[in-house]
Amino acid sequence: MCGIAGWVDWRRDLTHEMPTVEVMGSTLACRGPDERGNWISPHAAFSHRRLVVVDPAGGHQPMVRSRGPYRFVLVYNGELYNTEELRHELFARGHRFEGRSDTEVLLLAYVEWGPRCVERFNGIFAFGIWDEEKQWLFAARDRLGVKPFFYAERDGGLLFGSELKALLAHPLVPPEVDAEGLAEVFVMGPARTPGHGVFRGVRELEPGWWMIFERDPSAGTPPRGRIRMSRYWSLESRPHEDDLPTTAERVRSLVEDSVSRQLVADVPVCTLLSGGIDSSAVTAFAQAEFRRRGMPPIRTYSIDYRGNEQHFRPSEFQPHSDGPWVHRVSEFLGTDHRRVVIDTPELAEALRWAVRARDLPGMADVDSSLLLFSRAIKQESTVALSGECADEVFGGYPWFWREEDLRADTFPWARWLAGRVRLFSRDLVATVQPEQYLRRRYHEALDEVPRLEGESPEEARLREIAYLSLTRFMPTLLDRKDRMSMAVGLEVRVPYCDHRLVEYVWNIPWRMKMHEGREKGILRLALKGVLPDDVVARRKSPYPKTYDPAYLEAVRDWVLGLLDDPSSPLRPFVDRELVRRFAVEEAGSVHLPWFGQLMSGPQLLAYLAQVDTWLRDYHVRVRA
Repeated sequence: MCGIAGWVDWRRDLTHEMPTVEVMGSTLACRGPDERGNWISPHAAFSHRRLVVVDPAGGHQPMVRSRGPYRFVLVYNGELYNTEELRHELFARGHRFEGRSDTEVLLLAYVEWGPRCVERFNGIFAFGIWDEEKQWLFAARDRLGVKPFFYAERDGGLLFGSELKALLAHPLVPPEVDAEGLAEVFVMGPARTPGHGVFRGVRELEPGWWMIFERDPSAGTPPRGRIRMSRYWSLESRPHEDDLPTTAERVRSLVEDSVSRQLVADVPVCTLLSGGIDSSAVTAFAQAEFRRRGMPPIRTYSIDYRGNEQHFRPSEFQPHSDGPWVHRVSEFLGTDHRRVVIDTPELAEALRWAVRARDLPGMADVDSSLLLFSRAIKQESTVALSGECADEVFGGYPWFWREEDLRADTFPWARWLAGRVRLFSRDLVATVQPEQYLRRRYHEALDEVPRLEGESPEEARLREIAYLSLTRFMPTLLDRKDRMSMAVGLEVRVPYCDHRLVEYVWNIPWRMKMHEGREKGILRLALKGVLPDDVVARRKSPYPKTYDPAYLEAVRDWVLGLLDDPSSPLRPFVDRELVRRFAVEEAGSVHLPWFGQLMSGPQLLAYLAQVDTWLRDYHVRVRA
């Protein structure tokens, strides 16, 4: 994976702006620690930071290829999993290759097919191509939004980058937020509205869309740019024709093929293993492929926390710890396993690092733990495969069957907004109008749902919940996975986000998805014989967290210190006395269902601390 940044502008000569573009690119060095490259012309300039994964010698970027007198210049972040099929087709059409990288295949695919090239890609990607012939920037993002792409129009030009920090490094993009940006931070939280960049005037290219930035012929002199956008992929609802055995076999085949394709790399590859059905299936198929290739056993990694053996208490939500299940699966498959143990002090301290990695407040210790986990993995591996997103694709969360969630007229993970709003200051509530803002975003999402004629009201509601999960909740986890892993130069791939699998499972009727009345029942049926029966039957367990009371003490002391600090930028946004009372009296026992798991009091306190860190470190100015 890589970091990309660029600037397109017809109003100035960019050949004098290389220092600015280099600074934009330098902010992304963690995403691409192996190489850096820059390219500049009068009206387009690119910067690239490379993490070498495939073809070390032939994948340098920005990559330039020519057709006749015109050049095509690419900066690209991602991985194509159907590179060889595309290479053969392009070769048959007369293209010749200088290397064996997917970067060159992607660029020549654009040269051959133009914007429609994206329809042929199987992979995760965000890229920009300067087309010298058309005199435009063509940019695109993968179907599910695994790879990020932010942009901002400024003074008739366009700036773009893999992360917000690249744009904020440009003098034309000050760190300002308005009322809507505040609502995204305090109301939506990490579940950011698709397309929203939080900072004023900053946007995100949405999953499954491409964009062209070209001269506006109606703008006169000096020329300005204009954006044209097109959605090239979306979910389509249609009747499911396959019977149960055929459906299970198709699911198994798609998961297996996705894993096999995503093992492509010239660097060490591993899997993340929790002992749950999702990560265990990915590991099983990866290990089988390693055996077929005559390779040593695949490395697997699990995460745990110091002291959890002493402090863990089973609950309905988290019935058991992962440790014994990780051991069970690793022994069964014969993997080369490593257990990463995180201690409380570093977990709390990494909350600040996680904000800088995400450029926004995030999922508290769920972020910081993954950041530390990724750092440990990076010591031995460069690419990891994860079981992330199977719950969104197959319907694994409690909100798919819990009546109060199905009846609620809001996002299932946001039903307890009032529990947080009571901690907001009156001025913040008046400015962002939390309930109204959330309601508007919710109904915007419902308006997008592709309906299926003839569905019962129950099936139609479950389709809505599935759509919300895939398009509003899953991006939260993908953002987390990308930023926390790429902050240490680790590439994490997500086989369950293969668009072929998502398209197929989207139309499986709910009664079939819930085979035998179990969450992800069709996946369990598909994996019979691949994993031990007890692993296939294991109940869902969320991403592991620390149960050490020292973590609560650490974030409680942090927030109480902020409340007493006159310089804290958090103070105007919260009711200080209520937050103090919450921290002292309630935080040890409160459990709010938030972001797919119980948000504990420590996590809520940590989120407030992250907001303070963000406001301070990014020198955020509010223009509400």
